[in-house]
Amino acid sequence: MNSQPIGIFDSGVGGTSIWKEIRKLLPFENTIYLADSKNAPYGDKPADEILALSIKNTEYLLEQGSKIIVVACNTATTNAIAYLRNNYNVPFIGIEPAIKPAALNSTSKAIGVLATKGTLSSALFHSTAKNFSDGIKILEQNGEGLVPLIESGKACGKESEKLLLKYLKPMLVEGIDYLVLGCTHYPYLIPVLQRILPDNVKIIDSGEAVAKQTKAILTSFDLLADKQNVSDQFYTNATVGVLKQFVSDYNVAVNYLDF
Repeated sequence: MNSQPIGIFDSGVGGTSIWKEIRKLLPFENTIYLADSKNAPYGDKPADEILALSIKNTEYLLEQGSKIIVVACNTATTNAIAYLRNNYNVPFIGIEPAIKPAALNSTSKAIGVLATKGTLSSALFHSTAKNFSDGIKILEQNGEGLVPLIESGKACGKESEKLLLKYLKPMLVEGIDYLVLGCTHYPYLIPVLQRILPDNVKIIDSGEAVAKQTKAILTSFDLLADKQNVSDQFYTNATVGVLKQFVSDYNVAVNYLDF
């Protein structure tokens, strides 16, 4: 079973930011990545639809023999991971906005969280935020419109910059010194964010932490792969070229899946 793949799914291309961290930390693991771009963004959908899509994605990855599944989507994690863990017999790794390190390290005692509506409105997000809100002002912002721009290959365009300026201005007025990216698509906005944000504002996302947790869980279940010829499979139910663009630095095949 150790040679079976790590399954990863997201509402689209954003989870490739997580895949890259996993590939870097776990170079001998096979992976299979499923981009449900046809249904992106998840963040605007009702909870029952997010759950149904997450179940569908999970069952496809299990059919392909995945030994562990990374839910590389904040919205799917906060709305579906409890159900998935209770109903399927493989380990699941989820994604939560990195509020804890931001709150613990903030000197201004104000942090910003840029995430989707589906994440910000979830019980899991509110529970996490509450745990670290003592003495910390947490400024939440729905990044409406950003995921579709990233999915269409416009992460660093003028439209993205205009939206980010609008969303970040109130946070900067409040003196944030950390911006937490609460969606796996958003690391692709970092070049624009770095132009907009003052130097004292640190950007933090969950990619490296998720990769470390994936390694820890594989180790605890004795599922780490030995050295092998690695296979990375990418599937999308939308435009293949867009997903290819996000993994163009890697020698991987990207395939269309009628899904």
